[in-house]
Amino acid sequence: MRITVRLWGEGECVLPVHYNHIVQAFIYESLGELRERWHDEGFVLGKRRFKPFTFSRLMGKCRVENDKIRFQYPIELKISSPMVEFMEELACNLARRPEFRLGGNRVAVEAINVEFMPEIHGEERIRMISPMTMYSTVKTVDGRRKTYYYSPVEKEFAKLIGENLVKKYRALYGEEPENVTFHIEPIGFKSGWLKIIKYKGTVIKGWMGDYKVDGAQELIKLAYEAGLGAKTAQGFGMFEIVRKG
Repeated sequence: MRITVRLWGEGECVLPVHYNHIVQAFIYESLGELRERWHDEGFVLGKRRFKPFTFSRLMGKCRVENDKIRFQYPIELKISSPMVEFMEELACNLARRPEFRLGGNRVAVEAINVEFMPEIHGEERIRMISPMTMYSTVKTVDGRRKTYYYSPVEKEFAKLIGENLVKKYRALYGEEPENVTFHIEPIGFKSGWLKIIKYKGTVIKGWMGDYKVDGAQELIKLAYEAGLGAKTAQGFGMFEIVRKG
């Protein structure tokens, strides 16, 4: 399930350039009684913990000044999850409350639009609306641990994206998908797709752009609702289906 939330306020909405943690806090604040469950628990698979939702970057007219980004209202935000309970609670609470905090800004919800899942085929062209990230923790020659972020042109990127998606499926549904086939490759790759984002002091590298995905429809549907790659609950991995015309 996916919704688009349109926000309104007075003057401008002023946020730091790296605002993912602020939007995430806004979502958790809107969950009401479910907040602790989703914030602290999520779904567990082995030593991994998944929080099956994702969100887009803020969309609207804006300008950047120094380390601030200034949005003109209205602002739109897309939020998505395969968990209907999560989305219903979120949408109801957003509709009930007259005002929210988005960083240091007071905002009101002007509209909430529910988006139906498009028809998913075994091969799709997608466009990222928040950066997609995938990484491994490796040891350096001196024994230290380092986070290595993969580029979409590295073969490990597609492999790890697919494995991550299968793990999400297992954690959510408690079983193996019937078909674990999934592949992703960039279309017209550009180095400018790289986005470097700071999340609570941690530097995360993610990628925008267009990609071709093919494989099991159930995995593509899960990716559409839960996001692709790592750190989806921190505002990474959301995409739209690109249709000709």
